[in-house]
Amino acid sequence: MNKSAIETTLQSKLGELEERLAQVSKDMSKSHSADFAEQVTERENDEVLEEIKAETEASVMNVLAALARVREGTYGQCTRCGEAISPERLAAIPEAALCMSCAGK
Repeated sequence: MNKSAIETTLQSKLGELEERLAQVSKDMSKSHSADFAEQVTERENDEVLEEIKAETEASVMNVLAALARVREGTYGQCTRCGEAISPERLAAIPEAALCMSCAGK
């Protein structure tokens, strides 16, 4: 995959993640019901939304880091050991920063 295609893939993924963050933020800003029993469920849902938001924010950071590696010319190299990350891994997880060996540690 060439640099332009990699950037396009990563930018697309970044857009999807930003849309997810916007939706989660919108859902989190909804007011709670006046009914106490419903509030319990809504607060449990808020906890789930907070976790989804945190995971999505981490994914955004990973994609931004991958885009930086593309610009620096180090995309596809493991950030821990410096070895090449397999094309199959990058196809599955374009923002991968670690080779399979290092990811398994």
